[in-house]
Amino acid sequence: MAVLLYGGSALYSIFLLRRGLRRDNWLNYGLLALACAFHTVAMLKRGFSLQRCPINNLYEAVAFIGWTISASYLFIGLFSKWRSFGAFASPLLLVLGIFALMPGLDPPRGDKPNFSGWEVSLHAVLLLLSYGSFGLASVAGLMYLTQERNLKWRKLEAVFSLIPPIQRLEAITGWSVGAGFLLLTSGLALGAVFLTPPPGTSFFKDAKVIWSMLVWGLYLALMVSRWQFAQRGRRFAFGAVGGFVFIMLTFWGAKLLSNIHNP
Repeated sequence: MAVLLYGGSALYSIFLLRRGLRRDNWLNYGLLALACAFHTVAMLKRGFSLQRCPINNLYEAVAFIGWTISASYLFIGLFSKWRSFGAFASPLLLVLGIFALMPGLDPPRGDKPNFSGWEVSLHAVLLLLSYGSFGLASVAGLMYLTQERNLKWRKLEAVFSLIPPIQRLEAITGWSVGAGFLLLTSGLALGAVFLTPPPGTSFFKDAKVIWSMLVWGLYLALMVSRWQFAQRGRRFAFGAVGGFVFIMLTFWGAKLLSNIHNP
């Protein structure tokens, strides 16, 4: 039901975008709110049925990332100037939802938890929250690029559009990237300090660990380029969008190749 509602919101968002987002529309916000409610219920039911935090396999991980983006939008969408965020977020939520429901991403493992201990659960939650924050940054970056294009080619559309000013969009993109980087760093540090790899495996040779460090380095470079080399505006927005696209295209492969995260 959540994915169907995300799809309805995505279709309606096409109509809003074609009209230039000139109306403070509550219908799209309501569709996403209802979708998030079904999404939340689904995650709670799964968590209670398995008696663990539902973050173990690819289906659960992607669903958690999507829920993070959806729940964050419900908060910022309370402010009318940011309600247009949903028109850009709903297609991303639809893609994540469809991907999560693909066959094979949720193999049966019985009722035995795959993870044990608060350290492992917290480690996984922090990493998934960081990916959700990077997703928000990519949506804000896409909004920035759209508004910049409107200002350059369609000045009247930019004036009457409900998309926030590009200065605010640049700021929220930077904050989201910074928050995601902090969460990612905390999750990786927690794993390095408290977690021990299973016998016969090594963190230094694990595909998911190597991939996580690559993502960490990518966003570190993005932040350094913003604050030290004044690579802001359009370039930073492209970096935020491209960074999350890279995460979504490679996350599943790194997890499937990992002997530690995909036993």
